[in-house]
Amino acid sequence: MEEDYPKTLIEMEDRFNTEAACLDYLRQLRWPEGFICARCGATEAWHTARGLYHCRRCDSETSVTAGTILHRTRKPLRLWIRAMWHITNQKYGANALGLQRALGLGSYPTAWQWLHKMRRAMVRPHRDLLSGMVEVDETYVGGKKSGKRGRGAAGKALVGIAVEDKGDEGIGRIRLQHLQDASAASLEPFVQGIAEPNSAIRTDDWSGYNGLTGNGFHHIVMSSNDLKLAHLIAALLKRWLLGTYQGAVRPSHLAYYLDEYTFRFNRRTSTFRGKLFYRLVQQAMMVDPAPVATLKGPALPFLAGLDNLNLDPIDDDPPTTYSGHLS
Repeated sequence: MEEDYPKTLIEMEDRFNTEAACLDYLRQLRWPEGFICARCGATEAWHTARGLYHCRRCDSETSVTAGTILHRTRKPLRLWIRAMWHITNQKYGANALGLQRALGLGSYPTAWQWLHKMRRAMVRPHRDLLSGMVEVDETYVGGKKSGKRGRGAAGKALVGIAVEDKGDEGIGRIRLQHLQDASAASLEPFVQGIAEPNSAIRTDDWSGYNGLTGNGFHHIVMSSNDLKLAHLIAALLKRWLLGTYQGAVRPSHLAYYLDEYTFRFNRRTSTFRGKLFYRLVQQAMMVDPAPVATLKGPALPFLAGLDNLNLDPIDDDPPTTYSGHLS
């Protein structure tokens, strides 16, 4: 299926003005090559009077939205489509109150849940790993609290940053991840999970990265001051959190905000906002259901005692300028 999406608000409203139109669009995105049974893999089915697909081989029945982010939704698909359009057309990100107002939802918790479901869909399953020259560093997010500074800072959340250096072409893709600490036990799996084997990994001389060569990477050590790409992403991330969410981000939800920022940054060159909408709807059809109980991050022990990460933009902010290209 070719990339097919509305380019303006009017196009979106005209195209998705019925449930049937929404359902047909979702069906094309979920099964671009035709129906595939999730249970047995068969490709032949008939359409029942209840709108379900009945597999000819195993007799199972499923809907277009079953097993996706929209699993068992009772809300009109038109509302979900408008929610995804609203989220992707907010240049600096959407918040639950804004989504509630835009859709006329009667409940703030519903808007909050929808927003977090959409953030989960922003991470494409089996997404491509970073490659080539990859710069890696960490940054802390959170306001000033008493305690140690640097990689042992107290009362803050540690975020791993990886960014492709495309040379004259500027910055490539990025990956962000909430880390437990800056030990090798945290940093090495982070790099292994985001970069292709044999990639060149550029870091500072922190001991937590010493095992990268043994893990199949070409490890390049340089001064921390020279990690300009990672520093720039750290600064932009903090300002985005501060400007869009006023810094009030709970550590248990931080991973979702990192996913949203990554989704937006990696698509910053899209000519039409509709392209982001297309990708979000497409990935919503690929991601497993997200029950309300799972919308909080894992109850990890290193989060104990942390409340909202009330960001101070002055605290530990890296340089915000870079001589390369940010296209």
